Amino acid sequence: MSKRLLVEQKHTKAGIEFIKEGLEEFGIEKKQTIKTMLLVEEVLVKLREHAKDPDENICIILNKRFGRVYVNLSLRGEKFQFIYGHTIEEVLDQENDDLQSAQEKEEKIIRDVLLKANEERLRYKNKNNMNLVEITVQKNPHAMVLHTMLALIAAIVIGVLMKVFVPSGVNEALNNTIFTSISTMFLNALKMIVGPVVFFSIACCISQFGDLKEAGRIGGKIMGFYLLTTVLAILTATGVFELLKPGNPELAAKLAGDAATVSVSDVSISIKDTIVGIIPANFVKPFLDSNMMQLIFLAVLIGIALEKIGEHSRLLKDIFEACNDLFLKITVMLVRFIPVATFCSIVSVVLKTGPDVLLSMLAMLGTFAVGIVAMITVYCILLGVIGRLNPIPFLKKYSPTMLQVFGMASSNAAIIVNMDACENKLGISKKIYSLSIPLGATVNMDGTCIYLVIFGMALARVFGVDINGGMMLSMFFSVFVLSVGAPGVPGAGLVCLSVLLTQLNVPLAGIGLVMGLDSLLGMMRAMSNSLGDVTASLIVAKSEKKLDMEKYMS
Repeated sequence: MSKRLLVEQKHTKAGIEFIKEGLEEFGIEKKQTIKTMLLVEEVLVKLREHAKDPDENICIILNKRFGRVYVNLSLRGEKFQFIYGHTIEEVLDQENDDLQSAQEKEEKIIRDVLLKANEERLRYKNKNNMNLVEITVQKNPHAMVLHTMLALIAAIVIGVLMKVFVPSGVNEALNNTIFTSISTMFLNALKMIVGPVVFFSIACCISQFGDLKEAGRIGGKIMGFYLLTTVLAILTATGVFELLKPGNPELAAKLAGDAATVSVSDVSISIKDTIVGIIPANFVKPFLDSNMMQLIFLAVLIGIALEKIGEHSRLLKDIFEACNDLFLKITVMLVRFIPVATFCSIVSVVLKTGPDVLLSMLAMLGTFAVGIVAMITVYCILLGVIGRLNPIPFLKKYSPTMLQVFGMASSNAAIIVNMDACENKLGISKKIYSLSIPLGATVNMDGTCIYLVIFGMALARVFGVDINGGMMLSMFFSVFVLSVGAPGVPGAGLVCLSVLLTQLNVPLAGIGLVMGLDSLLGMMRAMSNSLGDVTASLIVAKSEKKLDMEKYMS
């Protein structure tokens, strides 16, 4: 959709009114329209100051393309410096002989400061003595989702074509050299940043509470809800398995025995070891190991201490806030590469998965998908019953973020996009989501619970292992502890599953059936985990009256 107008330089008010009406027609909110109008006025002044012919008309074009709204302004003239200086002092130092009064100089200062403050929304260029300025009114809110979706579809198509027409040796070389390498680089970058993000986010959040009783109350509600959804996830997965009963015993003879490469020594199912391991032996090791439980402990401890050190408190809070903003900004920069990482991950999955294994996995994969959908239904019921909220706006607004999390395949990596969704889409207070989202990425693994229960019981059925009442109770306990202690990174689910199979006396060869599609399963687990984190944030925010209902329902 596009609207165009030619307006005389001396009658720019008509152009401004044209833009205002167009933005209202495009459905831009009033606040954003006012900001845009201020920018348009200052840009028009700049263009007129450097016009080649005072009688030439200014061309105004208002565009809306794929959800993105922008204004183009053009007028013939010589190239000029569109924005002066980086600070008010630098603007004051600019000499301009054309200025005739202090008032004009003051207007120039205000104009340049305003343009500098909105520099990210402005693009200027001079082409063939034509000054062109583009003002971004609204970015496409679904741009990342569209790019990720296209990458997903392209990866499946290209992966299938390569599987059919390219020799397996070439595919293996390309996968190991390019696709796996790029995916690993991206995930390493996210793992590198997730420790500081969790630490500074929670430390800043805790330090904001003037009353530690309030922090304890909110933290208690969050943990209570996470424990509730973990139990519900285990029960839901059990019900779905008993309903569909996947796992063909004939598959046992076809399974490869290469599952011995999966180490089971990295995960403990001891509650005592899990609790003792929360407190680190030194300050640096949790950052090096990305141990989320230990990082959360340190962050809470420091957040509490920040309130008790007197005159230095404000200085350290400012430093922590600056570090928090810094690492969040770095993560936003990394998240832009999600479509590329998604493409490489899916191509790698398609290339590594043979048709026999893929067909064998369909029943288990379908059951797991049904379990995820059933858990989404549980979340909606909890929103309605406990939170007294309509779940429809939640599903509509969070569904684009779900796709992004799906591409990340990591609950820890999804912390940033989940925080962004909480604040900008759902209207959850920063006091809530700064604590609930990082904490949930560590202890709330509902998708992992569903995965462990369904695949554990299915593989037991494949190998003819009967799970009686006592063994099932033991399995529930193990799944509960494994889900809390499992790191929110790709591959963790496979290690946890190997621990569970060992406890159930199921041969580890069963891992060979799961290994080929673990990347895809990890994407689905991360999506469900994050959905549970945001659901808890919504319900707790509503109970604490820290939910912007107008933003949630808009």
